[in-house]
Amino acid sequence: MNEEKVAVVTGGTRGIGRAISMNLAEAGVRVCAGYQSNRDAAESLRESAAADGHVISVHQMEVGEPADCVRFVNEALEAYGRIDYLINNAGINIDRTVRRMTIDEWHSVMRINISGCFYMIKATIEQMIAQGSGRIVNISSIIGETGNVGQANYATAKSGMHGLTKTLALELASKGITVNCVAPGFIDTDMMSSVPESVLEKIVARIPIGRLGTADDVAYVVSALLDDRASYVTGAVIPVNGGLDM
Repeated sequence: MNEEKVAVVTGGTRGIGRAISMNLAEAGVRVCAGYQSNRDAAESLRESAAADGHVISVHQMEVGEPADCVRFVNEALEAYGRIDYLINNAGINIDRTVRRMTIDEWHSVMRINISGCFYMIKATIEQMIAQGSGRIVNISSIIGETGNVGQANYATAKSGMHGLTKTLALELASKGITVNCVAPGFIDTDMMSSVPESVLEKIVARIPIGRLGTADDVAYVVSALLDDRASYVTGAVIPVNGGLDM
């Protein structure tokens, strides 16, 4: 990748987002990583990158707030003058069956997982259109394809990412901007830490490759989609799930 490139990564300081940020920084990209509240994780990422001679700036922001998304994008533009890559990774889950899910729990997940993605795209694309190039990658989930008991809000939001990706890919194809989606399966991150061991064993038993994915497994695919040589790939939803869903 070109060392002059600039990336904005939401939820970019932990889990999959951290791996994406580090992978890009190691390739020479200047990374602006957004985070909601965990300042310690953000500073740990920034310091780890700096120790290796890489540049990652960290930005506290609430992806569900349109004004915060605009501010985050403006901070990146003020620092570097351009944004080449937008990775929409921020997400939450509040799991409950539809019968027990509250209206607030529904809207909280939709606000972050799909509206936040839309807000970041709105804040970024005019600058990408003006420069005649850009890459947008949305991080969804296998659950957006398969559904899952107790995750109606999460599944709906992640499935919505697929429709947003395809529509935006059509709208921006003539502008030199590609838009793709990466759909991870079960990845070994903090989000999986609350899953009981007995349940985890059953999940792994269903995965043809025979293991949970790693955050780096996802980050490598994201980097491939950002590469200049991937300019003919747009509107795709790429699974990274060890063969669990094909």
